[in-house]
Amino acid sequence: MQGSTRTVNEGIDVSDAGDEGAGISRPAGPRVDSSPSDVSSGGSRPDASPLGSPPAASPPLGSPPLGSPAVEGSSVEDRAADTPTGSRITPIGAPTDGNPLHFRRVVSFHPRGGRLNDVQRRAWDAHADRWYLDPAQLIDGFDPVATFARDAPLVVEVGSGMGESTAAMAAARPEINLLAIEVYKPGVAQTFHHLARIGATNVRVLRGDAVDVLTELIPAGSLTELWLFFPDPWPKTRHLKRRLVTRAFTELVATRLRPGGTLRMATDWAPYAEQMLAVGTSTAALRNEHSGWAPRPSFRPKTRFERRGIAADRKIYDLAFVKR
Repeated sequence: MQGSTRTVNEGIDVSDAGDEGAGISRPAGPRVDSSPSDVSSGGSRPDASPLGSPPAASPPLGSPPLGSPAVEGSSVEDRAADTPTGSRITPIGAPTDGNPLHFRRVVSFHPRGGRLNDVQRRAWDAHADRWYLDPAQLIDGFDPVATFARDAPLVVEVGSGMGESTAAMAAARPEINLLAIEVYKPGVAQTFHHLARIGATNVRVLRGDAVDVLTELIPAGSLTELWLFFPDPWPKTRHLKRRLVTRAFTELVATRLRPGGTLRMATDWAPYAEQMLAVGTSTAALRNEHSGWAPRPSFRPKTRFERRGIAADRKIYDLAFVKR
């Protein structure tokens, strides 16, 4: 995902260009440690922009994005299943937004291989009928009460990854209905395995781009919380445009939160933490619940990426923004 020795120039993007997509848990690999004061690129670029300095520009809509690779390693059957007919959600790896490839929104994830291992295949076969939300069946929108068969506070987790933390948080918060959004099919299946193992039944998993899901399916003012824990930091300068957290994203989230609802974010990447703080603070409909960084939520277990960051002596940054 990134080089093992370089640091990178980081800017804080508080632009409102809607050119970001939803992320999934970042792949394993070496991480580059950095701090807000030490993020130059080979000494040829200035240090990271401090809070209050001019933000880095986001690419305008219509600028040439990176390519849109097909899902590698997936079978014909899997690829067909990943392209729902009549869905309001863009199929993963097969954009159908009507725009040419050079005029598509830049997304914050790369579709990866779709093959399931034996554990994931068994979990999918055993639990998908109950816990998986097929975008093809949500043409008329998403009805939380009908989906969960109960009326309870609705929480969305963006980028649930392999689902171990998702299952633990759902078990710790049995009073909520948790909708997990993930683009990686093996991650969805692995989430089913963890849900079954821990006995959590208050979760549904939808495979799709979170920006599409929030825009097209989630009713305005319906969310009690939205969780974005350890999204891909996209640390290289040329990849900054792929970061999910821009003002366009926080403004979209604000429309979906009910008054008093909370956007919770966490990262171990200091420059991205500054960006999250800056764009959240600049979103008029949100207020920071704390004077700066938030305490760690008691219900959130340490994720694999968090443990890796701690092992590398990186600070963990939590944020909580409340809908006014």
